[in-house]
Amino acid sequence: MRIVVVGGTGLIGSQVVEILGARGHDVVAAAPATGVDTITGQGVAASLAGADAVVDVTNRMAFEPAAVMDFFTTSTTTLLTAGREAGVRHHVVLSIVGTDRLSHPGYLDAKAAQERLVARSGIPFTIVRATQFFEFLATIGAGLAEGDSVVLPAADLQPIAAAEVAAVLADVVTATPVDGAVEIAGPERASFAEFVGPALAAQGDHRPVREDAGVGYFGVPIVRDSLVPVGDARIARTSFRHWSTAQVS
Repeated sequence: MRIVVVGGTGLIGSQVVEILGARGHDVVAAAPATGVDTITGQGVAASLAGADAVVDVTNRMAFEPAAVMDFFTTSTTTLLTAGREAGVRHHVVLSIVGTDRLSHPGYLDAKAAQERLVARSGIPFTIVRATQFFEFLATIGAGLAEGDSVVLPAADLQPIAAAEVAAVLADVVTATPVDGAVEIAGPERASFAEFVGPALAAQGDHRPVREDAGVGYFGVPIVRDSLVPVGDARIARTSFRHWSTAQVS
């Protein structure tokens, strides 16, 4: 198969490219660094020419509602338009567990809009919703710091290793489109504090961590199960302890 991985030089995309290449597929890593810009449209049509499938892992971590909405809707529309013209038979996009249950101006609403564009495109598709990555837990904690402490939502996480997200995307894009969503999560569900505290400590940040039921997730009001799967999900194998140990070995 000829597969275009858009965002193919990033944390997830580069691993998807490596996995698919090792399996013998003709893989294109599309990103601004390789001359493909889904906002301006530069290089998009050329990169998708002859493609059987697309994996979209593009991202913009911004919380200003208009800017992030414009990024995801423009980028996705550009890809879908080029995909239809190229005859793409499977469009896979990476999203977030909880996107279909949460609504808040900014990042989550932009991801929900992206999902709707893909679902209504007429191209066979699969949406892969993942939980938070182990790799970003310390960043999450730092972003929720208040002075000399870290104040976390009174909610649960079920984080996953980025490598396992990449592996699922590689499996999904070479399988039959489901025309719906697949959710993936790590093997352990626990409170924010049980994951974020150790992740911060591993980076030398030993500020006290506490939960507060009134604290949202970067402005998004959440409850205990907002960010974890509540139905069927593919469960990864790598535990947080195993992943953490591997980072220092």
